[in-house]
Amino acid sequence: MNFPGTWMTTSESVVYRVVPKCACSTIGQILYYSDNGEFFDGDIHDATEGLHKWALDDSQGPISRVVRNHEAYAFTCVRNPYTRILSSFFDKICGIQRNGKRYRGKMVPMLMQKYGVEVGGDDGRDAFDQIASFRRFLLFVRDTIRWRKPMEPDIHWSSTSGHVSTFIANGGRYDRIFWTEAFNDGMQGVLDNIETKHAVDLARIPRFNESEGHGPKRAHPVEAYFDDLAMHLMWEIYHRDFRLFRYDFDNPANKMPTGEIDLDEVHAKLS
Repeated sequence: MNFPGTWMTTSESVVYRVVPKCACSTIGQILYYSDNGEFFDGDIHDATEGLHKWALDDSQGPISRVVRNHEAYAFTCVRNPYTRILSSFFDKICGIQRNGKRYRGKMVPMLMQKYGVEVGGDDGRDAFDQIASFRRFLLFVRDTIRWRKPMEPDIHWSSTSGHVSTFIANGGRYDRIFWTEAFNDGMQGVLDNIETKHAVDLARIPRFNESEGHGPKRAHPVEAYFDDLAMHLMWEIYHRDFRLFRYDFDNPANKMPTGEIDLDEVHAKLS
């Protein structure tokens, strides 16, 4: 059984299914701190010890055992599809990554040539029509997800429900799914259900937004980027995310969920 994107504390106190662009850097650092009493010095995605990760060969055995036998509390965190896709655009498409290069090498030049996307010049700081470029990027996203052309969908814009489902399909079960938009309440609910080596005071935990500063600032309110066609594409791509995680499709300006997540429904529909 495979559990891609799954992290677990080395003390085996808690299991977390990572969903990109959903506070994963902050959550990873909280898990790391809860075991080690300090934060990882750098991007938590680069950590190769102090935290079990499915991508590390030595971690796969412990993660498989704990998840399969439900020996630890398991959770994940989700985000409004409208704000998540905008974040992906400004970070991964318009931004320069921490290695000083464009994300995924030739992908951005291909987007500029084939889809007419602008990204704000070589460093992402020039003025450009953010709304027009984002909508063209959204066409590209739909193409990757619907037809897997001109490339396979990327983890940063493939659906949240798709990430969440692999954990369920391979035999895992979530004890909690919470929203990025109500982060402290959701994360506190996790901490209240586990025993940690080091106490975590969420009020004093910094937010580890590793993508901040990579790209240009969003110049308009969320709803300005989504006309009727863009909303149609969003429903085509992310309808399961809107439904399962109770986000408001009809109003892009409302980032907050409209109801409680039904864990039984999530497990039934994503199994």
